[in-house]
Amino acid sequence: MSKKEIKSVNYSLEKIFAGAQDFLPLLGTDYVEFYVGNAKQAAHFYKTAFGFQSHAYRGLETGSKDAVSYVLTQDKIKLVLTTPLNSKSPINDHIVKHGDGVKVIALWVEDARKAYEETTSRGAKSYMEPTVESDEHGEVVRSGIYTYGETVHLFVERKHYSGVFLPGFQKWESAYNPPAAGLKYIDHMVGNVGWNQMDVWVKWYEDVMGFENFLSFDDKQIHTEYSALMSKVMSNGNGRIKFPINEPAKAAKRSQIEEYLDFYEGAGVQHIAVATDDIIKTVSQLKANGVEFLSIPPEEYYRSVPGRLEEFSHELREDIDKLKGLGIMIDADEEGYLLQIFTKPIEDRPTLFFEVIQRMGARGFGAGNFKALFESIEREQAKRGTL
Repeated sequence: MSKKEIKSVNYSLEKIFAGAQDFLPLLGTDYVEFYVGNAKQAAHFYKTAFGFQSHAYRGLETGSKDAVSYVLTQDKIKLVLTTPLNSKSPINDHIVKHGDGVKVIALWVEDARKAYEETTSRGAKSYMEPTVESDEHGEVVRSGIYTYGETVHLFVERKHYSGVFLPGFQKWESAYNPPAAGLKYIDHMVGNVGWNQMDVWVKWYEDVMGFENFLSFDDKQIHTEYSALMSKVMSNGNGRIKFPINEPAKAAKRSQIEEYLDFYEGAGVQHIAVATDDIIKTVSQLKANGVEFLSIPPEEYYRSVPGRLEEFSHELREDIDKLKGLGIMIDADEEGYLLQIFTKPIEDRPTLFFEVIQRMGARGFGAGNFKALFESIEREQAKRGTL
């Protein structure tokens, strides 16, 4: 039935988006840092619920007097959870305003000084001038710029470093090491911005970072009976770094984007999409670990799946009854299909959530799933009284 072999997507360093510029070569996501109220407890949650592994630690025991950080890994994903150690730390301001959330999207580069010069010369606001940090394992150069809201991009150059994570960190040994859940790398990270701000940030990523806008969705495509939003997907040249940008759109009721902006009190990272090669196994394990996902799409959604795949002459390799039982959604394009599912918010505020995605050839973002997804989110909003 399938006209070509479909296999899991693997993004190399080869340029695949011709419209992207090459002045800021990015090797991948280095780490994502959250500012949280209790890093020790958050670390336990990510280990227990999502199968992350203990990796590195910085705190009082390592000479850090103002903040403590736990670093967790799973395959190529690194999460850093940071909590202030006193009331004077500026990290508190971020937590008081936004709740727990993403502060830093760190990008792995060959040359952090050049990355800083290229972006600040094109209008980026400086967050951190190039800084050399060193210990007995070598040196790391980091620099940084602000993006939407209070979120920052750090550029991390570690070619002369062989330590566990960064200078100042030590290996975090733990007797508690739950099994990994099959999460492999960060596929994309989505930013929510305010009314009429999407095109501003699209232009910023084009001008400042050389990204290309390779997919766009307007409120005619992303709407339900009640709510609507607009979204544009930005990518660097090799496709390893993808940042969809969402903004709210006028509709009968309040969209999930408005709800996020109200509770996060500004623009920020809405969700982190993590890739797997076996979504049925991964989601089954996450559910068993206590991770809560959005409600399962209705029966008619799954009845329409074979026709949507047939339209592109693709054959579904997975058991559709297993996908349906877990609430995993399916979408297809010319290149293949993708499987995806979304968690409920993982913070107390209805802000940040995770997506689990398996790409079987498809490079899209599940446009065919938007309606079912947003209706599921609206059911949660209705319970919260925020629709």
